[in-house]
Amino acid sequence: MSTLLSAQSIRVETAFGPLFSDLSFTLKKGDRLGLIGDNGCGKSTLLKVLDGTISPLSGMVTQAHHCLLARVEQHLPDELLSMTLLDAVLAQLPSAERETQRWRAESLLATMGLNEQEIALTAATLSGGQHTRLLLARALIREPDLLLLDEPGNHLDLPTLLWLEQFLQSWSGSFVMVSHDAALLDAVTNGTWILRDHTLHGFALPCTLARKALEERDESDALRHKAEQKEIDRVTASAKRLATWGRVYDNEDLARKAKQMARQVDRLKASQTELTDGSQWRLALHGEPLAADRLLEMENLAVSPAPGLPALFRIPLARLKSGDRVAVLGRNGCGKSSLLRLIWQVYHQPEHDALRLHPRLHAGYYDQSLHQLPDESTLFDALEPFAPAPGDRKMALISAGFAFSRHGQRVATLSGGERSRLLFVGLSLARFNLLMLDEPTNHLDMAGKEALAQALTQFSGGVLLVSHDRQLISQSCNRFWLVEDGELSEWHDADAVFARLRERAGSPVAAVNTQSCAAAAPDDDDALLERLIDLETRLEEDLARKEKHQKPHLQAQWRDEIARHHHHVVGRVF
Repeated sequence: MSTLLSAQSIRVETAFGPLFSDLSFTLKKGDRLGLIGDNGCGKSTLLKVLDGTISPLSGMVTQAHHCLLARVEQHLPDELLSMTLLDAVLAQLPSAERETQRWRAESLLATMGLNEQEIALTAATLSGGQHTRLLLARALIREPDLLLLDEPGNHLDLPTLLWLEQFLQSWSGSFVMVSHDAALLDAVTNGTWILRDHTLHGFALPCTLARKALEERDESDALRHKAEQKEIDRVTASAKRLATWGRVYDNEDLARKAKQMARQVDRLKASQTELTDGSQWRLALHGEPLAADRLLEMENLAVSPAPGLPALFRIPLARLKSGDRVAVLGRNGCGKSSLLRLIWQVYHQPEHDALRLHPRLHAGYYDQSLHQLPDESTLFDALEPFAPAPGDRKMALISAGFAFSRHGQRVATLSGGERSRLLFVGLSLARFNLLMLDEPTNHLDMAGKEALAQALTQFSGGVLLVSHDRQLISQSCNRFWLVEDGELSEWHDADAVFARLRERAGSPVAAVNTQSCAAAAPDDDDALLERLIDLETRLEEDLARKEKHQKPHLQAQWRDEIARHHHHVVGRVF
């Protein structure tokens, strides 16, 4: 495989020390890599180094002459917000080419699942899912060989996230993608980079298997470190004994041997296997079960975004009791967060005929905007509503990784991840009967998500969870409420709900290949034939794999496109 990009000994530092140092690697055609690591380790910075936005302190990045690289932006430039989607895509091309390439931009946006009405929208009015599709189209119109994607699934609803997964599976180019979504990475990557302890660990494995391989390496390193330390301790003790004898008996030979052994200890320490610092995340949610047949009951409840506005959806009948961990699923804007806000309002002002709460209910709420934590409060004071006892707050902060010296720090100075962690500390201290969590993973890395999933499974109260994280939902929830077509319905199998959402999201066209978009020009027979051969080759290769490794949904897409291209080519020939 041809090399697209290589890096030699790159190093980047911040005011607080090195982010990473001495990173060397090669990216080849066909690489589809996930870049993972804890918050703040430098993943986004590494992408910016690769595309030249940031220059490393030392080392160099070399891009092959034949490689066109594109980074999928996280945010549209302000000057594009007043443009239509079509014009925002064409803005990536030289002015002289825009008119002749308009058809290709329209075709590409259609491939993204955007219809004619959506293409005419201005960029400032887009939903999260439309925004992501536009950003992808802006990168793909340049026909890149290598895509750099920085958390493209952030803030997407589950249907759009499933669409993104299918898109990346269908796209034939190479990419490096930063993400904390293990399910997405497992589905679309063939390799993983783990950025940890200022260095890069590479595996030719998808995310879950790569993390397991790194854990096994850590265990092996720990055993090796222990054996090395045992030898260091033995030689150190011998050196001390010889040095003592040399002084007692005034024996220069013994003293010289003691110094030799001391130098041997220095060499052993210098070459000793290094151990990882590991993840600093610690989370425990301590709930109090309420001995009652229900914590809340909703019957013929209309959920609207605010009083006086039309209802987004209705709930015929739904109940929740201690031990229930309910995931509320559906598209963005369907009313999931509005439901949690309504319950929270009724909890403070319990006057609602269609929504009844247990009179002794003690509820906690994780608002995705994190507004429960006042900006001007110190970390210590921000926890007072959750735990009045100063000693409890102090120990909880330290256990969560906030050193005592930081307890007087203002909440406003925290990063999103730290602010999220602080709110979880408060939720844990209060011992609630019911937890309502609105998108709690937006600021969490993989270690944080796993800690949250484990904590929720052990939480003895009730849980209402709004999330688009499939792994968190599957691991921690035992009931599923789907908001669809203006009504809430109950499901009992997570995979069935995901399949339903995938079906409603629609599938991207199989030809989400930038080269194939260009090849679809009206009179380019050679390009159509080339695409047809490419599709048939992919289908043959996938059918040749073991059945458990095949991708039937892609096979179906490829067959459909083969049939369309075959009909088109035959029509031209005859």
